[in-house]
Amino acid sequence: MAYDFTTPSLGECKIPSPIRLSTIQGDMIANYVSDEEAIQYTISVDQKNPINNFSASQLLQVAGPRQKIYFSPGHVHAAILTCGGLCPGLNDVIRSIVRCLVYNYNVHRISGIKYGFQGLLPDFNLPALDLDIDTVNEIHKIGGTILGSSRGGGDRVEDIVDSIERMNLNMLFVIGGDGTQKGALDIANEIERRGLRIAVVGIPKTIDNDLAFIDKSFGFETAVTQAAPVVFAAHTEASSAVNGIGLVKLMGRESGFIAASTALACHDTNFVLIPEVPFDLLGQNGFYIHLKKRLERRNHAVIIVAEGAGQEHLVAQNETDASGNKKLSDIGQFLRDNIVRYFKERFHMEVNLKYIDPSYIIRSAPAAPTDAVYCARLGGNAVHAAMAGKTKTLIGLINNTFVHLPMQVAVSFRNKVDPESPMWRDVLEATNQPILMCNPPKPAGSGEEEVGLESVQ
Repeated sequence: MAYDFTTPSLGECKIPSPIRLSTIQGDMIANYVSDEEAIQYTISVDQKNPINNFSASQLLQVAGPRQKIYFSPGHVHAAILTCGGLCPGLNDVIRSIVRCLVYNYNVHRISGIKYGFQGLLPDFNLPALDLDIDTVNEIHKIGGTILGSSRGGGDRVEDIVDSIERMNLNMLFVIGGDGTQKGALDIANEIERRGLRIAVVGIPKTIDNDLAFIDKSFGFETAVTQAAPVVFAAHTEASSAVNGIGLVKLMGRESGFIAASTALACHDTNFVLIPEVPFDLLGQNGFYIHLKKRLERRNHAVIIVAEGAGQEHLVAQNETDASGNKKLSDIGQFLRDNIVRYFKERFHMEVNLKYIDPSYIIRSAPAAPTDAVYCARLGGNAVHAAMAGKTKTLIGLINNTFVHLPMQVAVSFRNKVDPESPMWRDVLEATNQPILMCNPPKPAGSGEEEVGLESVQ
């Protein structure tokens, strides 16, 4: 499928950049980036047809400082907001944006919008926070966001753009996930409809690593780093008890990247349950049977379950949160209660199960060094994009290159673990769990009975 990666822009850049770089290769001075520099998204090669001809719209524009910029730095009023749940690295991105604006472009009017889109809604009456070098100097050492965050509010597009006009903003940096960036795109479209010259640039934040196209989202590596010791602890508890089970629930509403990567990081996990791979609980090839076999063989087991896994086994809530995400039933507590009960009633086995849900501890952690580096580069490239008049654009790392990714394309779908991918194959090898824990469908009218089909509630 061909995607249109054309980067929207407010207009021609005519103002010389205050950043003094080079246009000459080999002079030991860092170079400007031109709009003509681009990379291809698809890097796989068909050996039967190895030559690919790409149109300009199929190439991703490389991010970085331009020799000519759109906005006059002395007139710029920039604003930053953070939306959605907490994620390691939020403060790092805020700090990077402020430092780049001040040190590279001499921009000093920077407003921090409090509590996400709510800070741009008049009925909440939330004053903006003046951001400068002193304000952000130490914030990368703490978790959370100094601006506060919230879900929802992005659908009140006209009210938000009214506030943006009243504040005389020239650029808005929106740090958030899929739903947030959809809201930012709607805001940018309304800005364009009104004929305003305001750049809207997004920095993708989703701890689940499920935003389309980009190699990774910030906070993901920190989440895995924080989750690994929890799994080690669960393994210690499980291996020290008779029929010990360590059950760890990790983030992952629709995508199981954190669960899968944590299992690979630890190699102490025996089962990884993710939203992308269905599983049965009961029956001859169900999860409970395989868990029983593991206990009989090794006397302990460690299970990682992503929060969005196995929702078909729970009572659906049929509700959404303020961001429009479907509210999930708690698969962790469900498994905790039903594993103990089922093994006692069906298998007459007493199990010692320890359940750990470290989600909020992970979300509130400061960024690990790898994420801190990533956040610093994301923030700086976001500023370069906005100053050059790019809009409706995210900054992302694709094929190890920072690029401008149009919001329209970025929110078109969510990234998921491919059950046929090398990554998931490696997880199966690390855990030694069955490829699929699903029972074959029974022939209609066969009257065959599966073992263990009684529902355990």
